[in-house]
Amino acid sequence: MNAIASRPAGPVPDVIDRLVGIAPGSHLDQIRAQREQARTHAQQSYLSLFAPTPPVFGHFEIADRFAVAAFVAGLHGQADVARFYVDSLAGQGARTGLAEAIAIETKRAATQGPYGRYPAGPLSAEDAPGPSYAVSDTQRPVLGKRLSAGLAHAHLLVFHPRDASPAALQSLLDAGWSSTEIVTLSQLVAFLAFQIRVVTGLRALAQRPVTLVD
Repeated sequence: MNAIASRPAGPVPDVIDRLVGIAPGSHLDQIRAQREQARTHAQQSYLSLFAPTPPVFGHFEIADRFAVAAFVAGLHGQADVARFYVDSLAGQGARTGLAEAIAIETKRAATQGPYGRYPAGPLSAEDAPGPSYAVSDTQRPVLGKRLSAGLAHAHLLVFHPRDASPAALQSLLDAGWSSTEIVTLSQLVAFLAFQIRVVTGLRALAQRPVTLVD
């Protein structure tokens, strides 16, 4: 089942509004209201990934989803967004030491990018080597085999998208991920990239109030 299937908005406050600090009736609230469908779909995507109905049990647990999200937001250099997802771990029954392990691994994994190689051809001139990533031996017992593989794959998608390959997917399968879970993981990473771009754009608009056009 598609992890970003449409679903009614629940009682969870709009996450993008919260991350940006948008108050009801503010000029940013009015700007977002002009694209109400996009606003609703963004919130529905968040809810489908992080508050699905029915709840997720036994595979890609919600706590691990918040952990991956915190890691990805940190890789994008968005400390406030990362903190939101780390703070959300507290109510998800996360195992002891998970938040601390994610913080440590985020610092280890931070780099610039994008890196990777294109297929031989005109774009090969843009090939750029860069560091690969794997969870440290110290944090692997805390994170576990599955989540460690998930973080490595998230790092690949953020910094080495050109290097995505069947072998990379096989590494997830070998670590115990199902095909459906791999799709959800990839959707989660893509959603974070989208969410962060929207948050960044709205924060920029907050510094430069604009006149709304009817």
